[in-house]
Amino acid sequence: MKTNAELQTDVQNAIKWEPLLNAAEIGVTAKDGVISLTGVVDSYAKKVEAENAAKKVIGVKALVEKIDVKFPSSFVKTSLEIANEVLAALKSNWSVPEDKVTVKVEDGWVTLDGELPWNYQKEAAKSATTFLAGVKGVTNNIKIKSESHDAIEKKEVEKAIGRSWSVDDSDIAVSVSGTTVTLKGTVGSWYQKEEAARIAWNTPGIWHVKNELEVDYYYSLVN
Repeated sequence: MKTNAELQTDVQNAIKWEPLLNAAEIGVTAKDGVISLTGVVDSYAKKVEAENAAKKVIGVKALVEKIDVKFPSSFVKTSLEIANEVLAALKSNWSVPEDKVTVKVEDGWVTLDGELPWNYQKEAAKSATTFLAGVKGVTNNIKIKSESHDAIEKKEVEKAIGRSWSVDDSDIAVSVSGTTVTLKGTVGSWYQKEEAARIAWNTPGIWHVKNELEVDYYYSLVN
């Protein structure tokens, strides 16, 4: 097991290794696998990059993120300008169906609403917004409403997760209730937890995924 100091150092190095973040001043503390990030960055993309870098470090079980996005005093962009740029970004992204997502902007914070048939489209909508100048944060309220009416097969979800070389599915239990898939059990990294959910989201007919997997780095060492 990593000590708090070892995990803190690993996360600090992972953040510094990212090109967008090598000059960013981000504070890292670690306690029993829980990482807290603090600091100020000048773009939402850097905030997301720091979160993703921390999640990939072995030993991280949970993340508390308190990074603020602040732009230079000379930077001025109205909510209307940001909203128009978000709409343009969504329109140019082939993964996002046209006219299915509504946008609200308040003080640099973007809220996405609407209904889409696939989760990858929901994620694409957020990604298209993340790197736009003036965006301080994104709330992704888009709901998934699959156009498929086929019943979700538990075995198909299990097989899909089992096919992934990056996910140890030996302690993942899949249950299905209507249009909802629930994942329970233990995995060895945060990446495996998110990857298992991503795979489950690809199931035709799915509307919700409850990802209740627990992350235990020690589990991956003894199995």
